Amino acid sequence: MNKIFVLIACLFLLPISTAHAELKLSLDRGQVEPLPIAIPIFYGEGVEASDAGIKISDKITENLKSSGLVNVLNRFSYLQKPESLAQDGPRFSEWSSIGSQALVTGVVKRKSDGDLRVEFRLWDTLGQSQMVGTAYTTKPDNWRRIAHIISDVIFERLTGEGGYFDSRIVYISETGPANKRIKRLAIMDQDGYNHKFLTDGSFLVLTPRFSPANQEITYMAYVKNKPRVYLYNIDTGRQEILGDFPGMTFAPRFSPDGNKVIMSLALNGNTDIYTMDLRSRKVTQLTNHPSIDTSPSYAPDGRRIVFESDRGGSQQLYVMDQNGGSPQRITFGDGRYANPVWSPRGDLIAFTRMYKGKFYIGVIRPDGSGQRLIATAYHVEGPSWAPNGRYLTYFKEKPRGNSRSAKLYKIDLTGYNESQIPTPLDGSDPAWSPLN
Repeated sequence: MNKIFVLIACLFLLPISTAHAELKLSLDRGQVEPLPIAIPIFYGEGVEASDAGIKISDKITENLKSSGLVNVLNRFSYLQKPESLAQDGPRFSEWSSIGSQALVTGVVKRKSDGDLRVEFRLWDTLGQSQMVGTAYTTKPDNWRRIAHIISDVIFERLTGEGGYFDSRIVYISETGPANKRIKRLAIMDQDGYNHKFLTDGSFLVLTPRFSPANQEITYMAYVKNKPRVYLYNIDTGRQEILGDFPGMTFAPRFSPDGNKVIMSLALNGNTDIYTMDLRSRKVTQLTNHPSIDTSPSYAPDGRRIVFESDRGGSQQLYVMDQNGGSPQRITFGDGRYANPVWSPRGDLIAFTRMYKGKFYIGVIRPDGSGQRLIATAYHVEGPSWAPNGRYLTYFKEKPRGNSRSAKLYKIDLTGYNESQIPTPLDGSDPAWSPLN
């Protein structure tokens, strides 16, 4: 992660004058009709800049198409060439004639010190005006990061919501037979690139979660057959056990400010929810009930917590105050509910539901209304929100005789746009990071 900080340190934001336009996608209905947009190759001055321009524009195209909200028109239909765009600006009538409602243009230049300057502009072709324009200076090998950042700017300008392309996913990489799986912590960009293993597979790891404030991950690990919650520092690779509890600790998550970890502790046949302050290491018990209380997740404002419990006779979801008071049941459906996680926007809670031999990923409002099931499979579990609260990642397992095959997937809230996230091996328990 030191390398990431170096790259950020050499990336400077230079605003370009902008005329505002009114083109914007409406996301208030179910399935959204993708917006037709044109993304020509970014014009590059010189061989290295030209190569970077191709890669950056291709990655922006890939990102926006994967969102399900944008239809990138085929470049063979473009009437104006990248060089003409760079020198003369858009000929709007030619872009609107092919059905494009928005246009992304870019120019890449190599500076004397070897850095690249990448300029991009987003245009409203119908309104014939510029919506946003920005320039970045960075090292040539950081072109992919620049493409993600530009994609986020375009996504936010077109949808009114924050982006998610400049983010990462931590997950459990799996390999080996079903009865002897090797599980390692792994991290990658949200599109599957820049993959890295964080642990060597010598011990079992489960349920990794990102800190919202620091370069840290919390997870559960079986070290010397003792199940404990750990912290992993992404920058240094340092791992430390989170307290020496007499029972089993599991299902950890950070508080919204990153100063606490909330988790479950199984002790003397009972499972309750606890928090630990990471600065003082003070432990506070939040629930005290003869049932199983587990899988806690904070609301983004930190004032409420959702968790799963069988205190009502079946495995259901409950919401309580941050101090453990006033627990209220919010699910009453048949089957079992698990893995609740609060959206970063605060408006929804994602969950896993098991009913009649099938698994579902669903969402529900914090008051228990508006339940929707958006994905299903033989085994689908472990939802985690993108930083903008519009997409979910999870893992899906398919039956394969006596073996196991688990893969990571992404879906938007409409449930119409599901896609697999590439990983070198099998994957489970994904967790999305905040924006980098």
